[in-house]
Amino acid sequence: MGTTMTTEVLTLAQWLSPAYPVGAFAYSHGLEAAIGAGWVNDGAMLQIWLHDILTDGSGHNDCILLRAAHAGQRPLGEINATGLAFAASAERRREALLQGAAFAKTTAAIWTSDADELIYPVAVGTAAATLNIDPTLACAMYTQAMMSNLIAAAQRLMPLGQIQGQAILKDLTPTCQRIAEETAGTTLDDLHAITFMCDIASMQHETQSPRIFRT
Repeated sequence: MGTTMTTEVLTLAQWLSPAYPVGAFAYSHGLEAAIGAGWVNDGAMLQIWLHDILTDGSGHNDCILLRAAHAGQRPLGEINATGLAFAASAERRREALLQGAAFAKTTAAIWTSDADELIYPVAVGTAAATLNIDPTLACAMYTQAMMSNLIAAAQRLMPLGQIQGQAILKDLTPTCQRIAEETAGTTLDDLHAITFMCDIASMQHETQSPRIFRT
């Protein structure tokens, strides 16, 4: 691995680490409501749920948005607005906006001078382009970090041990890589989502009480 690639990996690892101050730990992406409703009740069901998010939901779409921002396919405001239009609920919109704003603020203070109010995948794509970070690598690590965060959320909501959680992440990692590669050459016209249960869970979570996650 060359010095440039090593720097890219380490920079992305820092950006997508749980320690990076975007507050990712506070969001379950509707998973709290899905577990509460019994739709996700064990490790096997969790893995299926997360796999669908990757292939047919926000994981896939976030990679397209990240790539669009990275390549400057359209004006940044248009890319951002399109991403917001695909938010299936008020909570999902808030999740994308707040994490994006937090990411942009920290990244601008350290690496760049631009702290635009962008949704999370667009903010990551913009920052990666500024530092000439490979978009496929960025997408792969972004989606793996997303899966890791949701597994950690599930561990606070259901009986799921650390070893089982890490095994699920290992099994999902090839899918993260595949989605990252398959979204090369895509445009905003390729955005789509058919994860209806996940969207419904996000909507139901808006009125769930008590709850421990913001989404």
